[in-house]
Amino acid sequence: MVIRMGVKDLQDLKKLSMLRSQIDGKGIAKIMNDEFKTVKPDNCVVDALHIMKETGAQDIPVVDGNEYIGSVGYGTLLKKKGVLLDSKIRTVMTGAPSVSKEANITDVAELMITTNARQIPVIGNKKIKGVVSRSALIEVAAGIKAFREIKVWEIMSTAVETVKENDTLDAALEIMRGLDIRTVPVTDNNNSVIGIVGMKEIIDHNWRRKDRQTVGDLSGKNNPSAILVESLCATAPETISWDDTIGKAAEMMLTSCISTLPVVENRRLVGILTQYDIIEMMAACKEREVMFVQISGLDDDDKIYSDAIDKMIQYEMGKIAKVKRPQSLTMHITRYGAQGAKNKYSINSRLILDGDMLAAKEIGWDLMKVVEDMLKKLVLMVMDMKKSKIDQRKKIK
Repeated sequence: MVIRMGVKDLQDLKKLSMLRSQIDGKGIAKIMNDEFKTVKPDNCVVDALHIMKETGAQDIPVVDGNEYIGSVGYGTLLKKKGVLLDSKIRTVMTGAPSVSKEANITDVAELMITTNARQIPVIGNKKIKGVVSRSALIEVAAGIKAFREIKVWEIMSTAVETVKENDTLDAALEIMRGLDIRTVPVTDNNNSVIGIVGMKEIIDHNWRRKDRQTVGDLSGKNNPSAILVESLCATAPETISWDDTIGKAAEMMLTSCISTLPVVENRRLVGILTQYDIIEMMAACKEREVMFVQISGLDDDDKIYSDAIDKMIQYEMGKIAKVKRPQSLTMHITRYGAQGAKNKYSINSRLILDGDMLAAKEIGWDLMKVVEDMLKKLVLMVMDMKKSKIDQRKKIK
C-alpha cells in the first residue's frame, strides 16, 4: 500500500528557511508551561498514576531534591506489564530528553519525534524550569499560515490499526505497545468510526477497580476477556475529513484536548492524523546538513540488524538523491506475535524530500527483506514522480 502526498510549502530552501524562522521565532520560554507536577524516586507508581489521572499528563518528570533525573510514563509502565503499584519510581523511571531555554522549537520537535516523548522538560542548572508539551507545539503550528493551509490528506497516516467493540482491551493495548501509540480507533463492519479508545480511557478505568495490584491488573491484563473495548471506548469521537486543513485539525486538537483525529471520507475511515504527524512536519523544517533518519520499534533481539539497515538506507537514499534531495526518513517497525520461531514484521515509513512527502507500508516474515522491499518501493515512487514530470513537460511542449 502506498500513497503520494505533496507539501508545497517545503518545496525550496527559501520557503523552508521562512517557515523555520516563523517556528523558531516563538522561543521556548514563550511556549513552555511553568506549572507542572513531579514525582520523587522514592514515591510509588500509584502516586504517578494519581498525577496522570489528575492532570491528563502521561509522562511525569522525576526529581531528586530539585534536580531532574528522568521520567515515568504510562506507556512504559504498560510495556512492563507486571509492575506493582507500590513499586518505587526509581525502579521504573527512564532516562528522558531535556532542552534548555536557548534551544530552538524545531530542535524540540525533532527531539519529540526521535524519542516519542509527550512532553520535554526545560532545564536550567539541572532544575526544571518548565515543560514543553506536544499541544504547545500544535499551538505554534496552528499560528503559521503555511501550515494551516496544508490539507489533512497530505500528512495523515493511511496505515491504521483498529479494533472492534467486541474486541478485548488487551487487543487494543497490544496495538498501542507494538506501535508505541496511545489511541486506537474503534470501527464497525463497514469501517465507520464508532468510537476511540486510548490511554485516557484506560487511566480513567483504573480508578474504578478496587482489586488492582499491578499496572497489568489495571488494564485487565490478568483477565483480558473480562473487559471489552465497548465498555471503555469514548463514543461519538471527533473525526475530520481528509480534505480539511491542518489548521482546522490543530484547532480541534487544542479545543477538545485530544491528540488523535480519525480521518474519514463518506463516514468511512481512510487514515489517522495525530499531533505526532504535525510535529514531524515541524521537525522537517529544522536546518541540517545531513538527512535525518529515525528508526523506531526495533526490539532488542532485532537491534543486531541496525548497522545493516543503516547501510541499506544509505544505498537506496543514494539512488533517490540523484533525482530529489531526501530530507528525512522515519520508519516504525512493529513485530507481531511469533508463529513457532518466526515473527511477522510491519514497517510504516515516511520520506520527505524537496516539497514532497511519500508514505509506504510493507509486511513480511523476514525483517531485512521487509526493509529492503519498503525502501525499493520508495525509490520506485520517486522514479515514477520524475517520469510523470517529464511526461507533463512533453505534453506542454
